Parts: sequence; structure tokens; C-alpha cells
Amino acid sequence: MRLKEIQRTAHQAWSPAEHHPIHLALGTSAQQLDASFNTTAALEIFEVDFSDPSLEMQLRGSLPTSNRLHSIVWVNFGMGADGTGGRLVGGSENGTLTVYNPEVIMSSGVDAVVGQSDKHTGPIRALDFNPFQSNLLASGANDSEIYIWDLNNFSSPMTPGAKSQPAEDISVVSWNRQVQHILASANPSGKAVVWDLRKNEPIIKISDHSNRMHCSGMLWHPDVATQLVLASEDDRLPVIQMWDLRFATSPLKVFENHTRGILSISWSQADSELLLSSAKDNRILCWNPNTGEVIYELPTTNQWCFDVQWCPRNPALLSAASFDGRITVYSVMGGSLKAQQQSTANKISSSFDSMDPFGTGQVLPPLQVPQPTVQDTIVPPLKKPPKWVRRPVGASFAFGGKLITFENPQLPPVQSPQPVPRQVFVSQVTTETEFLQRSRELQAALQSGSFNNYCQAKIHNAKSDAEKDIWKFLLVNFEDEARVKFLRLLGFNTNGLISQALLVGNFEGAVDLCLNDGRYAEAILLSISGGEELLKKTQQKYLSNQKNSISMVMVTQNWRDIVQSCELDNWKEALAALLTYAHPEDFARLCDTLGGRLEHERTEKRCLQACLCYICSGNIEKLVECWALHRDCSSPLGLEDLVEKVMMLRKSIERLRNSEVAVQSPILAEKLTCYAGILAAEGSLATAMDCDKYLLCVCTILDRLFHAQEEAAVGQQPSNSFNRVNVSTAKPTPAAQAPAPKAQIVPQPMSIGGRSVFSPPGPSVSAANLSGPALPPPSSTPGVPPTSFMPSTSFPSGPMPPSSQPGAPVPMYPGGLHNQGPANPMASGPYVPLGSGYPQGGPGAPAVKPFSAPVPDNYTPPAPITAPVMGFPVEAPQSHNHAQVPPGAPQEPSVQLLQQLPAERVEQKEIPAEHMVLKSTFDSLVQRCQLAAGDPQTKRKLDDAVKRLAYLYDKLREQSLSHNILNGLHEISRCVASQNYQRGLEVHTQVVSSSNFSEISAFMPILKVLMTIANKLGV
Repeated sequence: MRLKEIQRTAHQAWSPAEHHPIHLALGTSAQQLDASFNTTAALEIFEVDFSDPSLEMQLRGSLPTSNRLHSIVWVNFGMGADGTGGRLVGGSENGTLTVYNPEVIMSSGVDAVVGQSDKHTGPIRALDFNPFQSNLLASGANDSEIYIWDLNNFSSPMTPGAKSQPAEDISVVSWNRQVQHILASANPSGKAVVWDLRKNEPIIKISDHSNRMHCSGMLWHPDVATQLVLASEDDRLPVIQMWDLRFATSPLKVFENHTRGILSISWSQADSELLLSSAKDNRILCWNPNTGEVIYELPTTNQWCFDVQWCPRNPALLSAASFDGRITVYSVMGGSLKAQQQSTANKISSSFDSMDPFGTGQVLPPLQVPQPTVQDTIVPPLKKPPKWVRRPVGASFAFGGKLITFENPQLPPVQSPQPVPRQVFVSQVTTETEFLQRSRELQAALQSGSFNNYCQAKIHNAKSDAEKDIWKFLLVNFEDEARVKFLRLLGFNTNGLISQALLVGNFEGAVDLCLNDGRYAEAILLSISGGEELLKKTQQKYLSNQKNSISMVMVTQNWRDIVQSCELDNWKEALAALLTYAHPEDFARLCDTLGGRLEHERTEKRCLQACLCYICSGNIEKLVECWALHRDCSSPLGLEDLVEKVMMLRKSIERLRNSEVAVQSPILAEKLTCYAGILAAEGSLATAMDCDKYLLCVCTILDRLFHAQEEAAVGQQPSNSFNRVNVSTAKPTPAAQAPAPKAQIVPQPMSIGGRSVFSPPGPSVSAANLSGPALPPPSSTPGVPPTSFMPSTSFPSGPMPPSSQPGAPVPMYPGGLHNQGPANPMASGPYVPLGSGYPQGGPGAPAVKPFSAPVPDNYTPPAPITAPVMGFPVEAPQSHNHAQVPPGAPQEPSVQLLQQLPAERVEQKEIPAEHMVLKSTFDSLVQRCQLAAGDPQTKRKLDDAVKRLAYLYDKLREQSLSHNILNGLHEISRCVASQNYQRGLEVHTQVVSSSNFSEISAFMPILKVLMTIANKLGV
């Protein structure tokens, strides 16, 4: 794109790269005349100001000269600290070499000449300065004369050696760009000589065997010390030859695109892949010397350009001097010509005024001429981005906590430049280390089912008593005798004498001790176990001493009034009474009411007390709202606190319900959205992806999470994700395509441990299966734990798949969910289902025991619990029309009930952490196959795979497998993770052939079947 232009017939020299602002020096060209036949000569300096959109350049200084010039250079010798100065050196037609001070020319012009020599005997056509020592200047003239000048001592030049014979004109000299003592010269006959100034002799001569090479230009490669190019002015051989001194018998490359002789060449020092050439075919071409491709052609006029030069300071600029008397500045980066066209139009308009040209003084009326619309012409840039616009280094953060970095390696100069493969580094950035550690601990607990140990660890590490109380209440949900332990946590405990009385069966003595100590709640509880007479006696004593509302409620059973009117300082007593007496179907609602009153106080203390009530009722939504209202959930650790409690409470509810729990809470969805975002930003993409059951409305983050995972399983794409559109781009033809270096993606080590906290998303949108292993289903024999395992998958309703997940709790209700008959209505209205709360009133509510006959409306509960309720299974319902009563009636458990007690749970060892990846990988593979399988036979094989994999997990817990087998299993796991099933089958064969078959027969065959199915299904 043309930027500046001036009418001059001159040779040109750009100011050095250090010089600011950019200037262009022009010396009147020898052996050229303009149309006026003017024979004067001058040295002019113009400022190139690109803030002015016009084509003009501002003249900063001019100095008349006695001789015209064949060559001119501007060196940075004598450059000032402010980026001004330097030296201009001109070679004239009579052999005079003159040194000028450009700053003096631009100021006054007096005493601008600082050095002059007539050492040469003919026209000086070649000048070049040393890039390493700016005081050294080489010049070439007739008779093979080459001189090396020291600008510090201009009077005594040296020669590089003896004159080459036969004597010829020197058309060009050029210093090597890598080795400071190497100089090359060339003559019009096409011969080039390389000189070693240390030896003062030529070291190699280059000539073209065709004898048609008329050398008009020679340049060293900017990066490769042994390579140079020669340009031919002969119309019979209009080529540029690239030579390598190591193979000097013939050119390394020949660039043929000009149709007539080449007049000038210039090699960009900022990008060695840009070589300019101008020729007699009126074309200025830009080559890529590495490929020989023409990557740009400047839009020039129909005139020869005898001199082209790159600008040292702005590498996108070049200047061209043509025989029609124009010096033009171009840009290879393209652009718009609209500003120039508008500037030209304004200039023409300003040349005429509105006055009468005949001198009458009359103002002429405006000429009504339609104004043409200025067309915006866009000039395209180079085909490839030049090196100076490429980022040498770069870094960018990407979704998922990825940091993408790259750099252009600074390799030492090589002898043959080849495309260098560039590496792009992808690393994982983690800033919330404590957050990730706690997330991994939660993940491990949810996978292994070791909820008790997790809660105990939280109690041990709690930083406050309130935090410790919450985790104690959550822990009780996973233990037997939950109501009794709730009461103990509320402070209703017995001392040693009471315990001794209970041990010998002296209930009346224990009651007296409690009454004397003021422990009326314990006295009433113990009196229930002592019989109806002892209960009445205790009630009378209590009512005579305590005339308060709780006492009356124990008689009237109006629990709604007690929770709505009791003193909040007595909330523990109210909650203890609900735990003891409230109807199971009313328990959760009453706990929520009490919690709501506490929460309404808007203090942190009451908030924590309300949270305990919500934990007892199993109300996840209320717990989230209360916690988020009074605690900071904006930080990662604050969110982790909330998620930990929600997950544990939800697991305890699922443990009792034996089914999924759907939580419909906008606040929880919002918090989990933030939680998933933080997990994704820290690199835990799979964990964040499994939050989708709460994030159905946030399509964007789900879609990004899905596509950001390196190995997305088949069928896992969320239903609301966006469609990916593949955009194809037109590829260049093979002839024009240049071999470009390929970028290598180098993944950095990442630390994303274990399986996801949340289970993979399935076909259901239910939030019930947010995390952890699948819950155990009803067992055919009460109390017998199930033995098979199915990977966790979301199901909309109904019993969960079988599970023998290590550490998974035995179902609280072996009979599954119970059919509920019509509930005894409360005074406030009909019963509303509890949704995600505990079944049958929760672990803290009185357990339910079905009766064969309806309960009368005036029923009052007998004595509550006398034995650990959590140890008794609920009998299967006999009919669909029955009512419920609190258990704990004054009766001893029958022999039949004792026979139905659940078998003692055997605490299985956990799989060692280093082998958990085997379980997560194989379980995930089974799940993906189950989702993709369509025929019944394959599904049966997958069901069998689930059972047989359990043998493998047992051996991993026992640590009974040999080192060789474990290594093979881990290699198979890696092959499965990368979906390289063929390699996995090969490793499988190696393990089987080198191991004791009796040791692996229980699980290795099914692994082969599983990989074969996965390979067939393409999952």
C-alpha cells in the first residue's frame, strides 16, 4: 500500500533503527536526468510523518552538492543518546567519498561535511557498513577497488586483499550479518568474492556457469552465516540465486518469477522470510526465501524501480526509487486508501476559491456539481504474518483452569533454516489448594460410603463449638439409636447413679434420682419404661413442680402450640419433646416450624440452632437457605462448607429412604453453580460436570464443561447443550501451500485426583444421585446386605440398582419405602408430603410400627422408646389401609423381632488410594456400555460384569494381588481411559499368560469381555 511519495530522481537511505523520528535521505542520482535537464545536485532529508494522511513528506534539510551520487548509506556511527544524529556517507560519480552530519543538514547546513576522500579512481557504486562495528565502512568502485574505511580515522583506508584479476567494476559490497570479519563483493560479470579480513585475502569465489549472470545485487542471509543471494540483471536470466558456501558448486535455490532483469534486492533484517526484488518488468515482489514463494506484490506504476530498501525502524515499510523520478514509501501490511483519496479531493477543492477570476470582485455562485462518493479501496497485506507481528511469547487462561503458554525458541543460527516445530504448553493452574483438598476428601467419602469417618474427622477438625455441634448432629444420622443420641447431644444425659439404677432394672429409683436433680425430661422418659403407673406418678410430680406449657403439651399432645409459643431459650427442651413424643408424620413439620422461629431471630447463634432443627427434620432446602443467609458462601471455602453439609445430609436421607432425593432449591442451584464454576476453574471438570442435575437452567456452563472434558463418554452430553458447528476453511492448492511448522501440544502434569465427587450424568434430571455410590436396594432377606454392585446412574424413581459398595450403609428399612395409610390430621389441616425430608419423620423422629387395626382419633401415645429403635427393622405393611403410631410401646421385643434383627455389619476395608483409579475406570466403562447397549444379551453380560468386578475389588481391599497383576491392571485402566481397547486387550493377554490363572480367573475374563463390548459399541 502506497503511503508517501515525492518527485525526486535520487538514491535513498533510511535513517538507522535507533533514529527517531523516521527520516529518509535522498541524494541526486548520477547518470539520470529529469525532463528539465537540470544538472544540479543536492542531498535532502525528509521526515516521514504518518499522522498526516497525505502523500507528501516534509523536507527537514537540504545541502547542495558538487557531484551526483551512485550510492548512499546512513550509519548509526556518532548517534546521540536521544536517538538523533549518525552519519550520511555518499559515493559520487567522480570517485569522491563524502561523510555528512545529518543533524547539521537539518539545522543550518553549514559545515555539514565531516570527512571526504578521493582515494577511489572511478564511480563509487557500492557502499555498506559493518553491522557489528558501525565505524567500519566498505566501498567499491572501478578497477576492482575495495576499501575498508574507519570513520574515526577517515584518511587511511585499508584493503581486504589483493585486487581480483582481471580487474572489473565492483557493483556491490556486503558485510556478513553473523560474522563481523567476513565481507563479500560482486561484479557485473556475475562473480562474487568472499573476503576474510583477518587474513586479508579472498577465501572463496562464486560464479554462475551459464556466464549470463549479470550481478546487480548481493545480500547475506540475516540469520544463516554461510548463505547469500545474487540477483541477475540480465534479461536472459532474470533470477535470484541463493548460494550456500558449503555447496558452492551450484546455487542452493533459484527464484524465478520476474520476466526481465532484476535491478535491486533488499532483505528484511526483521524477518528473514521477506526478500524484496524490483525488476525491469515493472514489478516489485516480496519472496519467502525458505520456500521460494512470492507472498506479496506491490501495486506499482509502469516504471522500473532501480532501488528498493526496507525501513530499519519500521519493518513494515519500504521505499522504492523509480526511473520516472518518484520516491515512494509503501507498507506491506495493507490498509485503506480512503483517507488518501479524501485528502487529494480536499487539496483540489482548496486550490480554487469562490472569487471572480476576472477581478470584478464579485463572488461567483457555487457550482452545482454532484459530489461523487469516495470509494474505499482496501489493499491486502502479506499472505503470511511477518515475524515482527508474531508474539514471541504468550500466555492465556482458558476454561477449566488451563494456562496456555507458548514461546518462539531462540535457537542458535543454523546453517540451513528449516521450519522449527513450536510447542504449546497446556498446564493446570490451581490456586485454591485447601478447597481442592477438601473437595477430594468429600469425594473420597462419597465414593467409599465412609460417612461416619468423614463426619468424625470434621468434628475433630472443627474450629468452633457451633461447627462441631452441626457435624455431631450430621454424624448421628448415620448411626444407630439416632433419637437417643440426639437427646444426648441436646444435653439430656444421665449420670452414674442413674445408669447404675437402670442396669439393675430399678426404674423407680432412677426416676427419683432425676426428679431430685431437676432432670424432669429424663425422669419422664425413664418412667415410660417403668410402666403406666410409674409414668402417671412421675407426671403428677412434674406437673406439681413445673406449671409451664411443655408440661401441658405432654398431656394434651398439642405440639404445634409448643413449637409456636415456647420460649426460644428452651428450644432444646422443645426439640427433645418432639424427638420423644411427636407423631412421625408431624415431626419434620414441627422441627421446621421450630427452626423457622429460631432463624427469624436473625442472629448467628439462633441460625446455628435452627440448622440443627433442619438437620433433625432432614430439610435440605431450609438448611441451605438458613446457612446461606447467615454465613459467607461467596468464597470457595465458604461454598465448600455448605456443600459438605448438604451432601452429608442428603446421603443420610437417601440412606433412610433407600431412594433418590430430589432437592428443589433455587438458592442451592445458585450456590452449586458457583461451586461448579470454581471446580472447573481449578481443573476438576468431571466433578463440576456432575453438578448438572442442579444446573439445568445454566446451559452455557454445562456445554462448556461437557466439551472441555478430554474424554467425554458417549451419551453424557447434557440435553440442553448447544450444537457444535464445524466450520471448514478453504485450503490452498498444494503448489502454493508452504510447509509450516506444526505446533505440538505438550500437556503438563495435572493433579486431579480420583473419581468425580458427583456421579456421571444419566438420563434423569433428578438431583437425587448427585454424588457417591448407588444406594443399596431392598434385600430379599431382612438384615442381609446385598452382594452385587451396579455403577451409580440416575434413575427417576423406584428402587436403586444393587450395590455392595464398600462402606455403604445397610438399609434402615429393609422392606423399602412403606405404603402410607391416611395420616391422623393435625389441627392445622391436612398433611403435606415432606419431599426430600427423612422418611417416617427422619432419624430423629420416633420410629413407625404398623398396626393391623385403625388407630382411634382420641389415641394418646403410650410410653415411647425403651430400646434402640435404630436396631429394629420395620415390618412389611400388611395392607394399604393402616395408620401409624410411635413405637416404644411398653412391651419387650418378641422372639420373632429379635430373629429379624439385621445381621451385624462387617466393615469392609477401603480400597487403597493408589488403586481407586481401577475401580472408577472400570465402573465408568460398565456404565457407558450400559447406556449404549441395546440388545438383551449384551446387557446380561454387563450385569455379570458388575458382579465379577466385585471379586477384583475384594482382592484390591485384601491387597492379595501380585505386583505384576497390579501393573497390568493399571495399564489396562489407562488404555480404557484413552479408549485404546486394542492395546488394552494386548496387555490383558500378557497378564493372563504370565500369571497364575487361579489368582485372576474370577475377574480377568470379564475384563476382556467388557473391553470387547466397549470397542464394539464405540464408547
